Amino acid sequence: MDIYDALRTSSSGLSAQRMRMNLISANLANVNTTRTPEGGPYRRKEIVFEARSKSGSFREVLQSRQGRLPAEVRASKVFDDPRPPVLKFDPGHPDADEQGYVQLPNVNMMEEMVNMISATRSYEANVAAVKASKDMALKALEIGK
Repeated sequence: MDIYDALRTSSSGLSAQRMRMNLISANLANVNTTRTPEGGPYRRKEIVFEARSKSGSFREVLQSRQGRLPAEVRASKVFDDPRPPVLKFDPGHPDADEQGYVQLPNVNMMEEMVNMISATRSYEANVAAVKASKDMALKALEIGK
């Protein structure tokens, strides 16, 4: 793995964590949304990441099997959380049903904050890896002076 591969891998991690932060932000912004265009309350979004190697030719496939080609992080799937909405008794709410219950989004603020901290830490780790790769490239250029 050379410096460019390390930069490519770290930058894909940065993009993936940015997508994760965007989903977390959307979840937090819609914590009280009881009516969506699809109908019903907002559904919490989740993301699944996967590692993908950049391989195409036989040589690249062989090298990737030997662990010499870098893997990149990609979002493989964004899906709605399957947990049911939270029911709250509020007969005065405009979206209350006949029994007086309102369906609220299945967004847990604590869970979202923990996910946000985790995404932030992962983003910072990728920034540190990019900086380390950049510093190594600069030091390599100084060798030639």
